[in-house]
Amino acid sequence: MFIVIAQLMVILDGTIVTIAMPAAQVDLQFGDEDRQWIVTAYSLAFGSLLLLGGRIADLVGQKRAFIIGLAGFALASVLGGIAPSFGFLVGARALQGVFGALLAPAALSLISMIFTDGRERAKAFGIFGAVGASGGAIGMLLGGVLTEYMSWRWCLFVNVVFAVVALVGAASLLPRIVVTARPRLDVLGAITVTVGLVGIVYGFARAETEGWSDALTLASLLVGVALVALFVLVERRAAHPLLPLRVVLDRDRGGALLALVLANIGLFGLFLFLTYYLQSTLGFSALMTGVAFLPFPLAVIISANFVGGMLLPRVGPRVMLTVGALIAAAGLLILQGLSVDGSYLAVVLPALAVMGFGMGLIFTAAISTSTLGVEPGDVGVASAAVNMVQQVGGSIGTALMSTIYGGAVAQYLAGRDQTKGATDAAAVHGYHVIFAVSAVALVAVALVCGLLVRRARDQITPAPEQADAPVVVH
Repeated sequence: MFIVIAQLMVILDGTIVTIAMPAAQVDLQFGDEDRQWIVTAYSLAFGSLLLLGGRIADLVGQKRAFIIGLAGFALASVLGGIAPSFGFLVGARALQGVFGALLAPAALSLISMIFTDGRERAKAFGIFGAVGASGGAIGMLLGGVLTEYMSWRWCLFVNVVFAVVALVGAASLLPRIVVTARPRLDVLGAITVTVGLVGIVYGFARAETEGWSDALTLASLLVGVALVALFVLVERRAAHPLLPLRVVLDRDRGGALLALVLANIGLFGLFLFLTYYLQSTLGFSALMTGVAFLPFPLAVIISANFVGGMLLPRVGPRVMLTVGALIAAAGLLILQGLSVDGSYLAVVLPALAVMGFGMGLIFTAAISTSTLGVEPGDVGVASAAVNMVQQVGGSIGTALMSTIYGGAVAQYLAGRDQTKGATDAAAVHGYHVIFAVSAVALVAVALVCGLLVRRARDQITPAPEQADAPVVVH
């Protein structure tokens, strides 16, 4: 439970400030062109440092890394909450990302190491998957409540409450992880992958505002891809690689990780543009928008815990991933019924419920399979890989969908008078295109899983004892 609370804190922090941003903008007086950096600073530090954070957790012990990450995240949140200026707030958000990159893989590692029985593991990852899939929607709801009734600053201060509860539980109840050996850190690998991922995430973030033809955008993406490719070559030769290639080249694990990338591309399209539709087209307030998303996390919780946890040991991940992806795609296609004067109850609510049910199945199976059978010394870095592919998928999805949406709206308005009716209709047309593309991404999840993922074992076969394997002390 305490691990899940910490993971929820990290996940919802990616969206909770989105609702609070207009109030923060008025208070700190920064321009529209700057506001994206409040979100980007967090995702940039978080996404680029995850592999390093995962390996550090392997070296110092998952419980210790978890506690350090929690304390640092809480401190960074306090700094953000008291921020007197825009630059100070951006720096605090980046610091949140740094500690989040240590906390998130440590949390997933602890679950993977503690729960080894197949049935119990499925239940644990059902809960963890529900948090991963629904945390964004929960963040929007919480952000709306805190901003409307307290202050935008409480969207950051609230993390202290989460962190204190998780710290008390972790210190008293979590088993101690004894690290019996500490191999040298792969410095060259850490530099190449960190700078490479910074380049990729920054490039996609910049593309949202500057376009794909911008020189710095293209340079960032090219340098980032080149450095990640160099990282792969470095890892093949390193004595103690930051990311042992055996972790990602396993067929089941690789398929599950690819599924998470594609699923997050579709998921981020849902949150971002459905928020625009509810607020700009239907006129919902920030609080109403947060409440409107509630069917999604509720469906995820039901799917991941009551259905996914029961089915995963019986049918295996391939069936769950494939069926879940097709159900989620169907939910997105329901959104083709959106209109300028549309009904939330008739279209949006059932779409959120159907997609939430499908995403719960996807996240439960994919996260469990991504860490199944990993050698004990690689648990932290495998967990970091899970978080990293979700972050990269979200960054790609946000930038890609923003570009497609802008093109669809411009094409619709070409040759038409710029009346309010025309612009509203153009926006809805753009939403139709975006949700159709997101549905294609989820159909691709079904295809990838059907071709790559095999039925995983119901029970974990313990990896051979290794000299550097950490020991769980209960």
